Amino acid sequence: MERSEFEARIRESIATKERLLAQCLDEIESLCRLAETTLRGGGKLMFCGNGGSSCDAAHAAGELVGWFEDKQREGLPALALGHEVPSLTAIGNDAGYEQVFSRQLKALGRPGDLLVGISTSGGSRNVVAAMRVAREAGIRTAALASERGGAMVELADVAVRVPSSDTARIQESHLLVVHLLCGHLEGCSLA
Repeated sequence: MERSEFEARIRESIATKERLLAQCLDEIESLCRLAETTLRGGGKLMFCGNGGSSCDAAHAAGELVGWFEDKQREGLPALALGHEVPSLTAIGNDAGYEQVFSRQLKALGRPGDLLVGISTSGGSRNVVAAMRVAREAGIRTAALASERGGAMVELADVAVRVPSSDTARIQESHLLVVHLLCGHLEGCSLA
């Protein structure tokens, strides 16, 4: 890759984040408030996604259970669905990959919890299935998606739709939203 291509990609990443700021700040604040309300009410945060979005889900849970910036605070109740390999492979093999998150959600989720689905397409079938199950169970839902929206967004109480159709730029912005969420929750003195 030529230097000019590096520069173009960095500039597009910056431009995407500028659009995120201009178009999605209200939704980001709503997501943070919903997560705060969930934790203050004794609920937990559950995250799920596929591929890079699964990594974002695990990253979010890890920052909350561990710490983001404040190493003195207590851990916050959060988990990433699909990261227990025996459960993932058993559910995928016996019930189908579409059920890997919803099956765990049925076992671990309770009314008052919050499920955050992460998908660059907004249409990942297993994330959509988990969001449907969450709504049926009285679990609040949030979505990190793209400008395409998708079925996941329609099932979300709050949706942050990154204004881009470029997967890499969407993922970079999802990580920024995860960090904003973690920073907000850490600053709320919840633990």
